[in-house]
Amino acid sequence: MVDLIIERTDELGGAVRAPPSKAYTHRTLIASSLSEGSSQIREPLICDDTLATIDACRLLGADIEHCEEYINVHGALKPATPEDVIYCRDSGSTIRFITPVTALADGISILTGGESLRRRPMMPLLEALRGLGVRCYSARFDGYPPIVVFGGGIRGGETWIRGDVSSQFISGLLFATPKAEENTTIKLTTELESKPYVAMTMDTLRRHGVEVEAEEGYRTIRVPSGQCYKPADHTIEGDYSSAAFILAAAAVTNSRVRVENLKVDTLQGDRLILNILKVMGVEVKVGSDYVEVLGVHGGLRGIEIDLRDNPDLIPVCVALASHASGRTLIKGVRRLRIKESDRVSSILEEFGRMGVNVSAGRDEIEVQGGIVHGAELNSHNDHRIAMACAITALKATGRSVIHGIECIRKSYPRFIEDLKSLGARFNVE
Repeated sequence: MVDLIIERTDELGGAVRAPPSKAYTHRTLIASSLSEGSSQIREPLICDDTLATIDACRLLGADIEHCEEYINVHGALKPATPEDVIYCRDSGSTIRFITPVTALADGISILTGGESLRRRPMMPLLEALRGLGVRCYSARFDGYPPIVVFGGGIRGGETWIRGDVSSQFISGLLFATPKAEENTTIKLTTELESKPYVAMTMDTLRRHGVEVEAEEGYRTIRVPSGQCYKPADHTIEGDYSSAAFILAAAAVTNSRVRVENLKVDTLQGDRLILNILKVMGVEVKVGSDYVEVLGVHGGLRGIEIDLRDNPDLIPVCVALASHASGRTLIKGVRRLRIKESDRVSSILEEFGRMGVNVSAGRDEIEVQGGIVHGAELNSHNDHRIAMACAITALKATGRSVIHGIECIRKSYPRFIEDLKSLGARFNVE
């Protein structure tokens, strides 16, 4: 286990480049693997989660060559039956995107992952696939991985699924059902949460020549059958979800920091962090491919916000709220309980250790900003909890230690190096 030691940092300064989008890297890998021919993914994110997707796509027959600068993918018209168990590490995106795709192979596929992944629900996706004629099961009959899928194709037709557990379920169905035998209609029994992620999936599909149609605010999605993916090249844009932590670090320390490689015209829902910062009193300058924090006028202010479509921003918003004056109320937090950790419990425990007055209800977190002190903290093997604690500790009185910081490799491998380059007083042991 690796520890991060954080000393109070009064000011940051400089510029860093936002890491590539993890969400788009996953999606372009899968779409390219389903395309007969060669695609190139430039400037991808190479991290634990995307490596899990690379491994899964290789087991399904794609020929993939990768380095930090590019990924070359030679896909196949039909997925192959895996020669081994598909080990998805702790990547929820990987197992939820790939499970429907394995139904297109001829044989049996088994998908599993690490301890954290085996606690993440899969039953809504399995039930939706059964509605489309796929034989698939939870190996322990509890709705969690390991997952067993009997291949042979997807019949298609009409199926129903909840939209308020994970948008990844819907994206997984969208990757596989264009190759179904019949047209597919996906009907949501609840409102879809995290809509921007489904929009990103649909954008990736269209780049590969696949058409889907969403109606009634995504309550009904229609997918024509018999479609073929076409190869396409991609350049992965910067990730607002990860960049949010750097922007928040600048806000907490009242510093001037520029984050490059952030498109202004993006489908990423987590671009909402810019509006959040502005409402909290941060001066933000937005260019065509960068965002710059210029400082805070009169200190950070508490806000009230609903983040049900942007759950990945909740930990970073708790970090901001911890140093803000007044009360912050964050709604839409219910799904945090089924992430890499139970993020609601993790936030209450670790921010409480730093003296933050934080409480939670069924679907909300309330933070009363104040003085934050250094503490010994646990990452809970959750990358966003680790990074949120690190940002909060930058302006805490005294020293903090975060145990298990290696989990940040899941999404932002250069997080520590980037913040150190800006002046953060970080040391790794």
